[in-house]
Amino acid sequence: MATTMSNTIPVGTNDPASKMAEIASPNPSLLSQLAVRYRGATVEDLDPPSALSCHPTDPISHALLTAFERDYTHLTVISPTNRALLGYLSIPNLRSQLASGTVQETDEVSKAMTKFRRKGKVYKVITMETPLEELEMFFNGGVEGGERQGFAVVTDERRRFVLGVATRTDLEEFARRRPA
Repeated sequence: MATTMSNTIPVGTNDPASKMAEIASPNPSLLSQLAVRYRGATVEDLDPPSALSCHPTDPISHALLTAFERDYTHLTVISPTNRALLGYLSIPNLRSQLASGTVQETDEVSKAMTKFRRKGKVYKVITMETPLEELEMFFNGGVEGGERQGFAVVTDERRRFVLGVATRTDLEEFARRRPA
């Protein structure tokens, strides 16, 4: 008998059981509308490109060059010692910071990166098996009206390995290409 695991992991909540129940029961009508749109497709069907990662101590110029060579808009930032995911670097945001003089190309990535908050937050784990309707809800801020997201880091179920990055644009292109 197989059991399914929820794609959410409570981190530092005061009442994990009630938070999990809230997350596990999203708006059924919205989910069913999105399910019709994607007809069982998962993140794997987007064929997300492998994530490009840099270290927080890398110079910004190196991160820019790496992103430019592959035409990426986001890079993951990982620890050089244990490869733990620390945050990400948004290239459009980085360009704005460079233009405004907030950072220089010789500065370390850590000065410009967005760090993942670890305390008091419930993380949505996005895997290759995540249904696209859940991915769209994640991009739109989820059922709780959270912060809109422009991209998702795709990991294995246990969040040990970064497998790729899926963007809102990837999802929109998939929906546009797929016949109705």
